[in-house]
Amino acid sequence: MAEKEFHRPIMVCEVLRYLRPERGGTYVDGTVGGGGHARHIARHLSEDDFLLGIDLDPRAVEVATEALSGVPPRVQLVRDNFKHMPEILHRAGIQTIDGCLLDLGVSWHQLDCSSRGFTYRDCDAPLDMRMDAGGELTAADILNEYDRDELARILREYGEERWADRIADFVVQRRGEEPFATAGDLIRTVKSAIPAAVRRGGGHPARRTFQALRIEVNGELEGLQDLLERVIGLMRTGGRFVVLTFHSLEDRIVKRVFRDMARPCRCPVDLPVCACGGPVVQDLTRKPLTAGAKELEDNPRASAAKLRAIEHL
Repeated sequence: MAEKEFHRPIMVCEVLRYLRPERGGTYVDGTVGGGGHARHIARHLSEDDFLLGIDLDPRAVEVATEALSGVPPRVQLVRDNFKHMPEILHRAGIQTIDGCLLDLGVSWHQLDCSSRGFTYRDCDAPLDMRMDAGGELTAADILNEYDRDELARILREYGEERWADRIADFVVQRRGEEPFATAGDLIRTVKSAIPAAVRRGGGHPARRTFQALRIEVNGELEGLQDLLERVIGLMRTGGRFVVLTFHSLEDRIVKRVFRDMARPCRCPVDLPVCACGGPVVQDLTRKPLTAGAKELEDNPRASAAKLRAIEHL
């Protein structure tokens, strides 16, 4: 499978502009996917530089290995969760880094591969949604085993689904007759739960439910804030951190962490020593960047992307 078929990198020019890999040093792609962004980063590095790529999906690591063969810098690819980045860096003997990219979106391969169960466009797809195929929890497990209130909470918090309670009621009723097994089982249940007038607008009616289940299956929001703060602590002075998010829940976490660390010093000017330490980072983007018109025309999936970047002071 070609890299472009596995993962089409989004906002490449913007990522490179803010990451500035031409400065050289040690860089991390914490969600390497098929190596799309990493390959562009590597082209700006020299043989004295180092690039570490991390991904939980073993197939992604295989494809990225091929995509990054022959690039100038030293490259190491690790199959692991990007939230373990500080420990991975420690094992690799790396104490500080010059730049880090996190692309928090799901890859094309995962979305388009029906057997992975991420898509609501194939009714026969299994309700899986595991980014790590070795993980124990699947979307079917959640639908068939979680109690009604927990189901509603997940749909409300992770899917921002207005009809969370009603969908949870319909799920419990449906599984009492027959367990959930396929995407079609869930889609039909969601459509039954949401009033017809609502279904006629706002995209696919099951989109938010699928998002909520995927986040729960993979624990996507767990520990994200802690990881962001720990990565900033690994940055050299002038180090750049670029994050791409694809839904509001992730973006709010990134925005809050970056904003808090960029708060200006408010100590009295007559203090001999700053008591609060001043800002830790400079916010380079202020407002999130989005994909340009040309990229959106070529790749409509980029419409949800938001880019935020900071520099360690």
